[in-house]
Amino acid sequence: MKYIGAHVSASGGVDNAPINANQIGATAFALFTKNQRQWCAKPLEAAVIDRFKKHCEQYGFSSKQILPHDSYLINLGHPDQEQLEKSRMAFLDEMQRCEQLGLTLLNFHPGSHLKQISVDACLNRIAESINLTLDKTSNVVAVIENTAGQGSNLGYQFEHLAAIIDQVEDKSRVGVCIDTCHAFVAGYDLRSEQTCEETFSQFEKIVGFQYLRAMHLNDAKSEFASHVDRHHSLGKGNIGEAAFKYIMRDARIDEIPLILETIDPEIWGQEIAWLKAQADI
Repeated sequence: MKYIGAHVSASGGVDNAPINANQIGATAFALFTKNQRQWCAKPLEAAVIDRFKKHCEQYGFSSKQILPHDSYLINLGHPDQEQLEKSRMAFLDEMQRCEQLGLTLLNFHPGSHLKQISVDACLNRIAESINLTLDKTSNVVAVIENTAGQGSNLGYQFEHLAAIIDQVEDKSRVGVCIDTCHAFVAGYDLRSEQTCEETFSQFEKIVGFQYLRAMHLNDAKSEFASHVDRHHSLGKGNIGEAAFKYIMRDARIDEIPLILETIDPEIWGQEIAWLKAQADI
């Protein structure tokens, strides 16, 4: 089974996200549980939590079909200790909000060295941040998203993801979300069935499909291996349709949320329908 959806609005309350997902024919969705560009947010109210759970049940969304994303401000590999602690506290809050909502995944960007510490030192800090957070929570899986490699952001190589996972103590609570746009602009070709085979073979060898817990399905405005993160609608960018057909027919990518972050919300319903059609062919 393929669970397909989009990163929908939670404006007015997280309890609105399942409603918005249902309206576009989604069988999965992503959301922010707080404002993604602010450090602090008021606690989730009991009534909002209850409505969120009720709406998820009403529209058939289980926790494995929902992919919350943390704040963009968080940097779990920050070279400055004070800023690192601030990020770790915010990440813990994000995990705890997921626990309150009955969610079992939390998607996040790994972190940046800001050209102040080495790549290895930054990866070590990210893994330590994850371990510290998992020790203080239960059930929620830390889902590391691959990046485009802009600036000093890490996570653009499969080896980065593997190095972090290797240092996480509880392997059952760490996973990976592969963003197709990010992978492509980081140098992993997805423009044909053959290149998809090669890229996913690398992923299996270096990381392992047992850690694939979600995907972001985005075409790319940017050029191959450009390290520039610019999403596009499916089939309208430099990746093309082949990758998304491949993904929809690959049984290794079943039972996880497949989330659109494409640029035109007005056609998300059409993109979801097209993806579903590829799985049925």
